[in-house]
Amino acid sequence: MEHIIYQLEEDLAILTLNRPEVANGFHISMCEEILEALTLAEENPAVHFVLINANGKVFSVGGDLVEMKRAVDEDDIPSLTKIAELVNTISYKIKQIAKPVLMEVDGAVAGAAANMAVAADFCLATDKAKFIQAFVGVGLAPDAGGIHLLSRSIGVTRAAQLAMTGEALNAEKALEWGLVYRVCEADKLEKTREQLLKKLRRGSSNSYAAIKKLVWESQFKDWQDYATLELNLQESLAQTEDFKEGVRAHSERRRPKFTGK
Repeated sequence: MEHIIYQLEEDLAILTLNRPEVANGFHISMCEEILEALTLAEENPAVHFVLINANGKVFSVGGDLVEMKRAVDEDDIPSLTKIAELVNTISYKIKQIAKPVLMEVDGAVAGAAANMAVAADFCLATDKAKFIQAFVGVGLAPDAGGIHLLSRSIGVTRAAQLAMTGEALNAEKALEWGLVYRVCEADKLEKTREQLLKKLRRGSSNSYAAIKKLVWESQFKDWQDYATLELNLQESLAQTEDFKEGVRAHSERRRPKFTGK
């Protein structure tokens, strides 16, 4: 794999985002590798737990804005639609895999990555973590199952407000709202993870699989209908002048001037 690192440590599969030079932005190849790694972990009977983390000062900005700029300049909307489809599938996979999925977040986690953090069963965050629904800044709506996940985690009103404002949610507030399991200092993140794994290893993998199945059936079994709507809306938004303006404004480090077109 070129864009992530996949490794096994005893019963733990570790998936590390490894594009720090672009703040771990998602593009098609990276998304495909993430899905491949999740499938490997799911199908390996020796793996009981999955950990997702990242190299670099930023966990992830979400979509690769360099790739977005290229797509806008070349009018390559299909590639953007493909990324939207893939990030939704990643969140879907995280919820479906019958093993506890942990995510370690240090620094900013934005866009699709922020919603993948909500999809995880346990999100461990440092006190420097910030969760940002960055989509509105480029004229898009949340992807990676964002509203579906957020509304069930923090309520419909809070989910809509975060999506509409794009305001950063700091680690302590994310903990208070129930998006994060534990908050710690950066140098204590590994210790915090090991404490959680020690607790989880006392339990039965059969129980965890059943719990995840029950969560899915009670809250997410209409995921595919939602995913279709999310993808259709993102595809439509990606063709607007506002989206193009948002991407170009970000590239030029200025405020976008949206016109509703």
